[in-house]
Amino acid sequence: MADLIMLFRTLFLAVFALVGLPVHADNANCPMNLDFTKRYLASDESVRLCDAYADQVLLVVNTASYCGFTSQFAGLEALQEKYGDRGFSVLGFPSNDFFQDPRSEEKIREFCDLTYEVKFPMFEKSRVAKRSAEPLYQALAAEAGQFPRWNFHKYLLNRQGEVVSSFGSSITPNNADLISQIEALL
Repeated sequence: MADLIMLFRTLFLAVFALVGLPVHADNANCPMNLDFTKRYLASDESVRLCDAYADQVLLVVNTASYCGFTSQFAGLEALQEKYGDRGFSVLGFPSNDFFQDPRSEEKIREFCDLTYEVKFPMFEKSRVAKRSAEPLYQALAAEAGQFPRWNFHKYLLNRQGEVVSSFGSSITPNNADLISQIEALL
């Protein structure tokens, strides 16, 4: 499995170099699952996940505004508030892969701000489903052994950027097992 992951990483770096995307000199120090540059939701500002979130415990979640699980935004924000000062962050990636977030990024940002007062980082709309997942979600799924099958799938990453758990949509942010694992990693 490790050989497959290294091959996967090498292929991505080669593709990035071929199409002119920046490949950082310190890639060896950046966990594979964080070696991606993502644009903040409804913004022109981008960030290399490794530069901003290395050495943090992360909960990476694909979100949607028109989903039966949308109320999980409140619980995700509560996790961010409770553990954010201890080196934890929720990273949200809106997706329309399951046809429940067709709106513009500006409308999604407005919905998150006004309805759930989301303060945790939200990023550009992303492809997360197996049939067309973007590189970040391909890497997470390869390590976890599963792609999101619906909105609000959660990948828990340790401080080394490794996926330690994968939680399906029905596992809420206040789930005892999820919270126990977060606290153990902190």
